[in-house]
Parts: sequence; structure tokens; C-alpha cells
Amino acid sequence: MKFFVRTFGCQMNENDSEHIGGMLVRAGATRASTAEDADVIIVNTCAVRAKSEEKLSSYLGRLSSLKKKRPVLIGVAGCVAQVRRHDLLKKRPFVDFVIGPDNYLEIPAILERAAAAGPVIETGRSREWREFGRAETLRESPTSAFVTVMEGCDNFCAYCVVPFSRGREKFRPFESVVREAGDLAAAGYREIQLLGQNVNSYRDPATGCGFADLLDAVAAVPGLAWVRFLTSHPKNFGDDIIGAMARNPKVCRSLHLPIQSGSTDVLERMNRGYSREGYLALIERIRAHVPGILLNTDIIVGFPGETEADFEATCDALRRVRYAGIFSFRYSPRPLTAAARMADDVPLEVKRRRLLVLQGLQKTIQTEINASFVGHELEVLCAGPSPKGAGRMAGRTEGNLVVNFPAPAEAAGRFVTVRITGSGPYSLHGELAG
Repeated sequence: MKFFVRTFGCQMNENDSEHIGGMLVRAGATRASTAEDADVIIVNTCAVRAKSEEKLSSYLGRLSSLKKKRPVLIGVAGCVAQVRRHDLLKKRPFVDFVIGPDNYLEIPAILERAAAAGPVIETGRSREWREFGRAETLRESPTSAFVTVMEGCDNFCAYCVVPFSRGREKFRPFESVVREAGDLAAAGYREIQLLGQNVNSYRDPATGCGFADLLDAVAAVPGLAWVRFLTSHPKNFGDDIIGAMARNPKVCRSLHLPIQSGSTDVLERMNRGYSREGYLALIERIRAHVPGILLNTDIIVGFPGETEADFEATCDALRRVRYAGIFSFRYSPRPLTAAARMADDVPLEVKRRRLLVLQGLQKTIQTEINASFVGHELEVLCAGPSPKGAGRMAGRTEGNLVVNFPAPAEAAGRFVTVRITGSGPYSLHGELAG
């Protein structure tokens, strides 16, 4: 049996797809290079934004055409599967199985049932952490690895479907995380990324040790060079975590800290649990203790009730913080959320305009930040060939900036020093130093 996994969504989804692939290989399957070559196609989905569901719908349409040509098992996994489980089979009757995030361990058995008896829905919930066979994870990168430390969320932000698609918070045992980090370092991985929907709310189920303790322990693993983590919630980002970042040079000077809006009024309606002033004060404390850190964020424009003054407050926050990168989106109602019951009263054309203004402002800021590195030598973890052309490689700095540079193929997977010779709004380019 040959399988193909198509992933939509965040790093957590990517890591889940790596686990799914590993389980299928252990069960005797082999990975196909394309959906057209596969006997089983699993689409791992994201429900956080309407755009993700639109992409899924388009992709499933292509798979329907494929299934008309030959027998193939098609499954939908992940967040959309959990939230839209019955609707999926009703609207897409060619789908053979639907699997929620808490049911991945049963995938080999589910495939057998789907092949023998038709559509299968497995979207049950578990409040306990369920451990994958981590050594069997089918890693996509030979140098950088995802390590999930918690799943779910208890915050119930008004716009967010995660508590309904991923469930309530559950935490992986402390020693299990540290053991996997050690195994990855022994296997030659130089960088790991600790993952969770709200990673800094982590608490070890046995001892109550928090995320700062986990950062200390993972940073102490011999052989690892860089440790990253995401995603953090500002209201859970305590001074203990700032201290762990400051005292551990392996913890990258890069942080993704979603603000979502620069308006306190909007943040209150979003149920974010912090104010504009509190967020900006947190940024000041982080920068005071972790000099040179580069920040990224998420922003939603057009949330119900957002005025022009609210939007300008968000633009002002961008000017004050000067993020190295942002993920920005127009608000779209998500099923089951509190905001879905609010009047979606910001017209679409206003959302579009605000998003363009925001992205234009951010592009200017990023261009200025990236230009400041020209003439400097930066350490880069080389990931592999660059999409910029033959003979060029690409990698990321400690601050998570993309760098393109000419280098031999042997540079892949290694740390190299690159002298930055030019920049644009989205990446740097340079040449190997020395």
C-alpha cells in the first residue's frame, strides 16, 4: 500500500502528519511522492480560518476526479474533520474516513475498516495525553524537528475554534519531551521547535513543572544548538519564561507572540485576557532581558465592532513594536465560537482595505529591519536548495530570517556563516564568509 499525506495549516498539523506517516510506514505502507501514485490519501486539515477550509474544498474536488479514474481511499483528518465530521461525509460522499486529532493512533485499523465496510468516522475525545511512537515519526527535515509538548486550549478566545477542534489543554510528560529532544540530538538534529496551541501554559502532569523549567531542561540537552517554541499567549508569558530565554543561549532570540489587535476594546471583545498597554509593557520587558530578539505576531483585521480608531491603534502597535514578520488575516466567523454569534458588521471591502494598509505598513518595517543586517555576518542553519535558483541554498538565522546564498550541496544541514550583501522585505541574501 502506498500513501500520500497532504497538510494544510500550522506546524502542529505538520508534526501530526509526520506522526501519521511514521505509523503507516510501521504498518508496512510506503510513501508515495504524489497523490496520483497513492492507494490512500489523507488530507490533514486546519479550521482556524475560512480560507483554509476553502483550500480543503478545492483540493477535495480534485481528489473526487481522481477517485473516478481508479480505486483510492480518501480520508480527512485534523481540525476540520473534528468540527465538520458529519457534514464532510454528507457533502463529500466519496470520502472514506474522517479522523479527529485524538484518533491518529488508530489510523492503520481505521484504514482496514474503511476498505472493508465503507465510511468511518472517528472523532472521539481524550482528556489524557496519548503518546505517539516518536522514534517512528517520519521527519520531513534532517536537521530541524518538531516536538509537541501540549495540545488544545482553555482560553476560548471569541474568534478561535481551537478549543472545539483540538479540545481542552493536555500536557505531555516532562521526561518524555526531554527524552525525545535527546534522541533527536543523538540522531544529528541541530534544532528543535517545541509546539503547542498555547505552549507557555505547559505544566508537567506529574510534578507541575512549568514551561520555563522545560526550556531549561531542553536547552541543557547535549548536541542541540537551537531551541525554538510556538505559539505563546501573552497572558501566560511570565517573567520566568523571559528569564529562561535570557539565561539559555540555545533558546533562539526569536519569538512569535500574537497581539491580534492593538485596540484594548477589540481585545476585550476577543476575550484575549490582556490590554494593549499590558502587551506593549510585556514586549519592553522581553527586549530588556533578551537584547536583539526579533518578534513575529498574528493580527486579525475587521473583527466585529472594529472601528477606524481601533484599526489605527493596531497600525500604531506595529510601528511601536516593529515586528520582523506578521501573519495577518481578515476576520471570518468560525463555527461554535462566541464571535460567530456577534454581528459581522465590518464590510468586506473595509476588511480588504484595512488588510492591505496593514500589510503595506509591515512591508516597509520589514524592509527596514532586513536592510539593517546588510554588511553583517550571520550564522545560518542551511536547510537545503533555495527556490531562488540553481547553485543557491537557503536557511534561517537565529532570529528566523530567511537567507539565500550560493553554496555547495554539502552545506545542507550545517551551520554556516553568511555575509549579508543585500535584502528585500521577505529575505536576505549573501555569500559564505571566509
